[in-house]
Amino acid sequence: MEETREKKLERIVQRIRSFPDFPSKGILFKDICPVLKDPEALTAVIDLFEQHVRQTYPQVELIVGLDARGFLFGPLLAQRLGVGFVLIRKKGKLPGPTQSVGYTLEYGMAEAEIQEDAIDAGQKVIIIDDLLATGGTLYAACELLKKQSAEVLGCMVLIELKDLNGAERVKPSPLFSLIQY
Repeated sequence: MEETREKKLERIVQRIRSFPDFPSKGILFKDICPVLKDPEALTAVIDLFEQHVRQTYPQVELIVGLDARGFLFGPLLAQRLGVGFVLIRKKGKLPGPTQSVGYTLEYGMAEAEIQEDAIDAGQKVIIIDDLLATGGTLYAACELLKKQSAEVLGCMVLIELKDLNGAERVKPSPLFSLIQY
């Protein structure tokens, strides 16, 4: 018998750990490593993402994963959906011609980049990451995909930290979060 959505969410939430003041004072870090260690919890994450995409975005052509934790969920989801997977990485990590965008993080500055030929103009994509805090990384991803003339159908995260209002930065792209704190 298949688990209900609520049971799957409960299984996932039970595996998420909190670490105060990491990586710097004032940050409450949400650790997903125990989710990855538990095959049933990881399967539950991918099941719920897959269900959402199939119901909401059946026209999706690519899953775009953000460095580095989007790389954990993105390929699994893409494989289930029978679509491709594309990387957005920290600057300097991808070979060949790239496009980049600078952005602010909850605790600093960074640049994200994508290979220039990663996406065809007009391709329908979904962006995936583990956590949405202030929205800087997802915002940068949306900007990079605009540069590539992709159609961003939506953004998905395992965890959304609601108090930081990161969803405001990714508008008008719809946001889907499995768990909100």
